[in-house]
Amino acid sequence: MLSIHQNTSRPAGYRKSLEGWAKAGIKYVELTDVLLDEFLKTDNLAAAKRVVTDLGLTPVSCAAVLPDFWIPNPNRAAAMDTWRKRCEQFSSFGLTKIYCPAVTSRKVTPEDYKGAVDCIREGGEAASQYKMTAMIEFARNSTFIATLTTSLKLIREAGHPNVHPMLDCYHFWSGLSKFEDLDLLRPGELAHVHFQDVPDMPRELLDNTTRLIPGDGISPLVRILRKLSEKGYSGALSVELFLPEFTQGDPAEVAKRIRDKAEGIMRQAKVI
Repeated sequence: MLSIHQNTSRPAGYRKSLEGWAKAGIKYVELTDVLLDEFLKTDNLAAAKRVVTDLGLTPVSCAAVLPDFWIPNPNRAAAMDTWRKRCEQFSSFGLTKIYCPAVTSRKVTPEDYKGAVDCIREGGEAASQYKMTAMIEFARNSTFIATLTTSLKLIREAGHPNVHPMLDCYHFWSGLSKFEDLDLLRPGELAHVHFQDVPDMPRELLDNTTRLIPGDGISPLVRILRKLSEKGYSGALSVELFLPEFTQGDPAEVAKRIRDKAEGIMRQAKVI
């Protein structure tokens, strides 16, 4: 299922991003905490849900960005309160998947990895109370979880049934992971995928803003999608972009460009 992440049209706001994508024929969307909070400044949660349903959209995942969430820290209690709040809010949309990226601003020690197992279990248990699956997004620039292998190791060690890995194609191909790491995935283990391309430039110059529409870069996306399909993944491919030409563009026009290119890659991979 081709989806678009709300970060892609973040400046347009909660309502206008969704309206533009629906106009372009997008059916599946990924919601974010930031845009929901902006919408709730002037309206309520029921109205936010109506925007989605009235446009005929289906939310497939949601983001709760909480730095240091998966690692022991002095602000753990406050972060858990926010996590529960996000689970409660987004579960009212009918969502069953919520993720938090493994971002941290601290120097990580071997002891932190040991303590992270309990943090992962706690996050998964809280999500289960709202019948949601918690997902960890590894990030190429994280000093904590930057690779698929580290993500899998910690999630498996935690062993909570409500915590699953997710894969961001940009973080995967531009970072320290390698294609063969996908073979480590167990059938049905992967819960969600972010779908982007990596430009042909030195990796040292890459950052969040250099993400491209699938098909415009050098990532072996067809091979990646085929491998994920072999591993039993049949969920959403959610396009999350940060370049100003996308974020500042008209949501409908950007969504049309995404749909044309991304669906072409998906057809080559024979996943649609």
